[in-house]
Amino acid sequence: MEADTPGSDGTRTFGLGSPFQIAFTTRATQQDTLVWQVLDNWNNVRASGRFTVQGGASTVTLSCSSTLAGYFAVSATLASASGQLQSRGTRPNGIATFGVRPDVSAVLPAVSYAHEDQHRFGGQGTDYLKPGQTCCSGDGYRPLYPDLGLSWANDNRNWYVEEPNGPNTFVPGTNTLAPYFQAGDIMRLIQLDGIPGWASPTGAQTHAYAPTSESAFQNYASRVGTDSAQIRAAYFASQSNNYYQITWEPDAGGPTQWLDTDANLVAMYQAAYTGLHSTDPNAVVMGVTDSMVRTNTQWLTRLAPLGIGQYLDGLSIHGYYDAGTSPSHPPERLATDPDPATAANALPASMRELRAAMSQYLKPGARLFVTETGISYDNGTAYGPNYPTQNVLFAHAAVIARTHLILLGEGADMSYLFYSSDTPDSPPGYGLFFDLNDAQGAYGASNISPKPAAMAVAAMTRIVDGTSTLGYLNNVPAGVYGYAFQRLNGGKVVTALWTHNNANWSASSGFSASYSVPYSLQVDAPGSSGSVMLLDAMGNASSVPYADGQVALTLTESPLYVVSTNAAVIKANVTPPLGYVAH
Repeated sequence: MEADTPGSDGTRTFGLGSPFQIAFTTRATQQDTLVWQVLDNWNNVRASGRFTVQGGASTVTLSCSSTLAGYFAVSATLASASGQLQSRGTRPNGIATFGVRPDVSAVLPAVSYAHEDQHRFGGQGTDYLKPGQTCCSGDGYRPLYPDLGLSWANDNRNWYVEEPNGPNTFVPGTNTLAPYFQAGDIMRLIQLDGIPGWASPTGAQTHAYAPTSESAFQNYASRVGTDSAQIRAAYFASQSNNYYQITWEPDAGGPTQWLDTDANLVAMYQAAYTGLHSTDPNAVVMGVTDSMVRTNTQWLTRLAPLGIGQYLDGLSIHGYYDAGTSPSHPPERLATDPDPATAANALPASMRELRAAMSQYLKPGARLFVTETGISYDNGTAYGPNYPTQNVLFAHAAVIARTHLILLGEGADMSYLFYSSDTPDSPPGYGLFFDLNDAQGAYGASNISPKPAAMAVAAMTRIVDGTSTLGYLNNVPAGVYGYAFQRLNGGKVVTALWTHNNANWSASSGFSASYSVPYSLQVDAPGSSGSVMLLDAMGNASSVPYADGQVALTLTESPLYVVSTNAAVIKANVTPPLGYVAH
């Protein structure tokens, strides 16, 4: 048996309420009855049925639509012959998946962006889904990024890429912009990490050392600044700045580990800063982009006496927070540890420590971009016919959403989702989508279907993009987490809330979808009554009454979003990130 949803834009996701099809193909040895179900992220049956199939190859297509947004898994079996849908690529046995994208516009009308770079979500990963495209030609960002609500991607202007064989061969101009950026709806984070062999003290291309000539690097950076300024004027006119990331994960243990001196690293940043600002009046120079949140704080503190703060307009970091970021290692895992030194490693505490260092060492209002954070499956696991389970997929989605809500709620301006679809990395499972062609995953996949994570991201971006951060909720009980955001131009307030309990969250006993705690959120003045809109983790809306200014909620491990209008009440009950400025 096979099941699929033909006719999508390649993502196997569909607009809310739009028609779509589920096609079942069978090769029964004799007449039989196919029994099918459609289940949601929480394993609830949302549709079911049965029909007769004839012996031999046969396809039956159901015409469908959905008033419910989210992730859906199709299962099927034959009443007499049994069997199940078979694994396909990184997708396990028993399911075929599709998604219905949410439409939250009735609750949260579209905002007006004064500047394009107010968008808060980006991504890593390309998937070549249009007919006739393969990796890596064509447009690997569309339709995937617009469907997910991602507005940023990396663009290479690395010195070793542009001038691999000698100096002064890179000529600035709008013709250097790749066609897939020319639509202007996906903005660029401009990468300058790495130097060519001819400029390297080792004679080989490297990320580990400063160039032999800082002036040569400054000259190259000045030409990149000219290039970016021309491109911005031509294609990104409403974008307020160009953003440059100078190094990539210089911390120990990886292929880009920094082996040179601290002084040479700061000198390299000085050359980049001076060169870029000499030709691009809108340059925002960022670094040092360590992999772990806390190591970014450590590097900033270590380099500050050498003057690194003079050469940073903002901080770019990667948002990893644990020894493996996975369902078993959620961002709140250590937050309730009785040892303060251990609790400091939880993501909320790590981000507050980082914001404090930024306020001490960087210019007021410095940007904070989180340019990669991914959640994999657990260490020691592998793609296979029986893995991941539905419970793992549920937990994967919940942890991804919570991680990026914490990063933004604790003061990041923008956060990148990693990775678009499953990759061959270890541990496995970083993708928001299954790769249906490659059993171990691949870069630049052309055949994908959504995991719950993809649809949780599609909801989160539609709800939280177009906001500024208000801060974390004060005086919440242990194990309750809440962050408030306000829609741009003084709009509605979105408060994201959930709970986490280590005792009900493990690979061995299961990641609980039913664990819950009650919590009352103050949404209006004491004595007042009315209603607020509640959006679930997949973006489905319901109206909930409140009394005495408080709405009674049931919090689970999946985030929910409360939309309210009394911003003053929410602002009085949150702590803003230290030094955060809404741009």
